Amino acid sequence: MKNKLIPLSIVLVFIIIFIIFYKGLQNTNIYTPDSKTSYEVPSVSVKLFNSNEIVNTLEIFNSDKFYLLNIWSSWCVPCRQEHPILMELAKNDNINVIGINYKDTKKNAKSFLEELGNPYNKIIFDNKGTNSIEWGAYGVPESFLINNNKIIKKYIGPLNKESTEEIKTYIK
Repeated sequence: MKNKLIPLSIVLVFIIIFIIFYKGLQNTNIYTPDSKTSYEVPSVSVKLFNSNEIVNTLEIFNSDKFYLLNIWSSWCVPCRQEHPILMELAKNDNINVIGINYKDTKKNAKSFLEELGNPYNKIIFDNKGTNSIEWGAYGVPESFLINNNKIIKKYIGPLNKESTEEIKTYIK
């Protein structure tokens, strides 16, 4: 009787272990940041890229026009990939594209813009990365669609055809 019980208990233990591992595979451990929307534009003092003037972000986003705030850097490969999309959006009169140059040097950023074009109406210079953190950014590139001083949509990662169509739907 003992000889039959040992193999049966070993098989039962393996079945339990298999079920535990199988259930674990169904749970994802991928962290996706919270992309809450409809919150106010943060009131932060920032330095403008071209003039070194210090302004409050509420002065930049002051009208009921749509804005796309794009956090970018010259060393960011996905930023280079999304740049043609930003250039295309900048041609639309219904939206102002504002940039935050993240943890970059002015020299490298200027070279980047000279090479690929400048889609930005204004650029905030954020060489330490603190302004981007105030916005709730996790990295580059990230974009925020803004209307009436409220963030209505956050795009984590580079913009693509799908996100561009969604932005165009909002700004019609």
